[in-house]
Amino acid sequence: MHLMMVVWIVWATLGLILLGLIMYRGNITRYEEDQLFLDDANSMQHHEQEELLRKVKKIEPVIRIFGGAEGLVTLGIVAFYLMDAFRQF
Repeated sequence: MHLMMVVWIVWATLGLILLGLIMYRGNITRYEEDQLFLDDANSMQHHEQEELLRKVKKIEPVIRIFGGAEGLVTLGIVAFYLMDAFRQF
């Protein structure tokens, strides 16, 4: 298999994983609002809010890693095609 075909497959795979992670994060926080809990009357809602924030904080570094990898592979693809274009001139 040609090397660029493998690079394109890696790029598409990283993109799909990144898209899935972003959709998951959006689904978690879809109906959430910024709230300030001043008393213990709403402690259950406060606990749910903290649990959601914990999930979001856990997934954020993974999204950054896959986003960075996607960007690097994209830059590599662009650089390869630019070098190929300059070689043909």
